[in-house]
Amino acid sequence: MRPEKATIVEDLRAKFNDSPFLIVADYTGMTVPHFAELRTRLRGAGAEFRVVKNSFIKIAAKELGMPDLAKSLAGQNAVVTGDSDICAAAKVLKTFAKEFTKPVVKAGVLDNAALDAAQVTALADLPSKPVLQATLLGLLLAPATRFVRVLNEPGASLARVLQAKVDASA
Repeated sequence: MRPEKATIVEDLRAKFNDSPFLIVADYTGMTVPHFAELRTRLRGAGAEFRVVKNSFIKIAAKELGMPDLAKSLAGQNAVVTGDSDICAAAKVLKTFAKEFTKPVVKAGVLDNAALDAAQVTALADLPSKPVLQATLLGLLLAPATRFVRVLNEPGASLARVLQAKVDASA
């Protein structure tokens, strides 16, 4: 392999290694303004959209021990990598594809497990990570909140009875 190609593969391998997820999308038919708009939206979600040769993707994935993506790597493909949340990146891709019909998600990898296009789309339908964390926190706090209310109720009932007595005598 020529040195410049080895450098590209090394850079790609570093991107794949630093990212907890990878999404492969077919970008056939996208225009330059669409690319710019999609990259801007993905940047807001903490992700990056890169056009890469299929052979480079195969080599980098194989060197990192990732699942085999060969059957998904036909045609013109780009990869989406990010630093945190696959759901946010998948949501951006899904809404963009609804608007412009491109790019088409082909496959993905999450925590070294292969995902098909339907699974990536299902991830796009999930709420964002902060919303899920807030929901979980609410579920964890609910029993403690109910317990405190139960403990507080006898004193509150006594206070209401005394206040009613004061109001009645006045």
